[in-house]
Amino acid sequence: MITKPTIDRIMEATDIVEVIGEFVQLKKRGANYVGLSPFANERTPSFTVSPAKGIFKDFSSGKGGSAITFLMELEKFTYPEALKWLAKKYGIEIEETEMSAEDKAEDNRRESLMIVSGYAAKFFHESLLETDEGQSIGLSYFRERGFTNDTIKKFELGYSPDQWEAFSGAAIRNGYQEEFLVESGLSVKRDNGTLYDRYRGRVMFPIHSFTGRVIAFGGRTLKTDKAVPKYVNSPESEIYHKSNILYGLYFAKKSIREEDNCYLVEGYADVLSVSQAGIENVVASSGTSLTVEQIKLISRFTKNITILYDGDAAGIKASLRGLDMILEQGLNVKVVSFPDGHDPDSYVRKLGTNAFKKHIEENKKDFILYKTTLLLKDAGNDPIRKAEVIREVVESIAKIPDSIKASVFIKECSSIMQIDERALLSELNKMRLAKAKKDSQQQNNRHHQQQYDDVAPPDELQYLEGFTEQKPKEIDTQEKEIVRLLLLYGNKMIDWDGITNTYIGPFMMVELNDVEFDVPACKQFVEIYRHEVDNGVLPEEQHFIHHPDKDIVDLVVNLLASKYTLSENWYEMHKILVPDEQANMKATILGAIFHLKMHKVGKILEQLRNELQTATSDADQDILLNQYMHMKKVEKSISDYLGSVILK
Repeated sequence: MITKPTIDRIMEATDIVEVIGEFVQLKKRGANYVGLSPFANERTPSFTVSPAKGIFKDFSSGKGGSAITFLMELEKFTYPEALKWLAKKYGIEIEETEMSAEDKAEDNRRESLMIVSGYAAKFFHESLLETDEGQSIGLSYFRERGFTNDTIKKFELGYSPDQWEAFSGAAIRNGYQEEFLVESGLSVKRDNGTLYDRYRGRVMFPIHSFTGRVIAFGGRTLKTDKAVPKYVNSPESEIYHKSNILYGLYFAKKSIREEDNCYLVEGYADVLSVSQAGIENVVASSGTSLTVEQIKLISRFTKNITILYDGDAAGIKASLRGLDMILEQGLNVKVVSFPDGHDPDSYVRKLGTNAFKKHIEENKKDFILYKTTLLLKDAGNDPIRKAEVIREVVESIAKIPDSIKASVFIKECSSIMQIDERALLSELNKMRLAKAKKDSQQQNNRHHQQQYDDVAPPDELQYLEGFTEQKPKEIDTQEKEIVRLLLLYGNKMIDWDGITNTYIGPFMMVELNDVEFDVPACKQFVEIYRHEVDNGVLPEEQHFIHHPDKDIVDLVVNLLASKYTLSENWYEMHKILVPDEQANMKATILGAIFHLKMHKVGKILEQLRNELQTATSDADQDILLNQYMHMKKVEKSISDYLGSVILK
């Protein structure tokens, strides 16, 4: 387990804006930063980061917390994994205590897969550079492709020996479990139970996660035998989902943000050559069709994508329709093609960096216009095919969420296709109307299904009523208000009439000593707060923001985060004075405490009334009635106290 002093050093060093800025494009707005949610598909920013409080809040998905929470939510890290990632980022040495048997048992499969993948990357890299076979076959291949030592080292390129069990045998001897070797796809199990290497005799391209850890591999054969597949890629696993990964993104994300543009290519070699040429904002879909998840990854850093196509015309036409989803996500798309027989890898090696950049600048075209020109040329003078082209182009324009941008493209395409602009607009509106109806129908179907799912059959309802306690769904706002006040003002000194020289937090703990909290997270929060106060510590909001319990973090962030803040010029503009709860702290604190107590007394009175109705003996009724009258006096005294504190 990571020691408390190490955790404290990590917390002190962590800049939440800097950390989240590696994953989300943030813009400063007042005292906070805003960006598009990485957890939800949205057009306008609802994702807020508060550097002063050290928290983020995503108002689209409801997620929120510290930098650690963010890493856990986005990258699916465990709490220790998130801490270790931050420690690596800020150069903090991790100190750990011996893990208990329970902790070792909980050491998850995901981390085991990560570790074995990391070992494999090191094994393949060393095989490439340090063995005779690796140097003569693998390293020679990379040299022929023009890759430098720096590129080979940066991307951790490797070579898998052309032997059946070279890697698997070494991994087993070094203590790695067969289970994870097979699950990661590095080894394959024979019918007799022994393992053999999946990638034997191939040059290796490690695939890195968004945070830089090796999670998968692509292996290219150097043999000319057509029966042998050119590429073998890792199967899907707990740590590798190819639809969510872009090759090279870990190395490109900083440059993508700085250049406000992402170059999208097809293969590993394209990424390596273009990046080596100094154009580092380049990623690849690794031979798979582009997915919505991959587009969303890019959109965290930029709204501009430039597709660098291979020179194959048939391949370009085949992929055009699939790129409409980029438009649908609200991104700007440009296209650059290369002469037949060339791809970005071969062309940058032929021209060099400067000429390659010049070619991109002179030949990049907007995707819609590029698609229109290409398909019209293919249709020739055939009116039927031309009509199909027009419909296909309008379908692409209909994907664009920005109506102004769509109108501009309609005008441009009207000129290129020599067709009346109104006809194109009419077709566009028909498509949008049809889509709106379809979306509305799907939403209604989901709503009706949800209603159906939420209602249990009558006999099941009767069964539940007989054996379970029905709990209200409403959040107890009064309990949350107590937590909020402890967070904001618990460390402030009291300076009220008759009460001085004490802090608000301990004072509230004494006043709430006889109150039982119902909301689990609030109850846990108060217990933690009371424990800290009893030990002479006055916990502040950061203590709870970085708490390992997610329910505590969610509670605290939801109370601290606000989607709206008043402008500095609010009063001057509107002449409306917004009351400040700090102006009368006595009323704020005591009001919250006694309103909660009043609520609890009300619940007790309701319970006593129910018991009085069912009491069978006079003795029981007398006892209950006495208790009821006592609680009514308590209710009256609290009511009188609230009136004197709040109203006067």
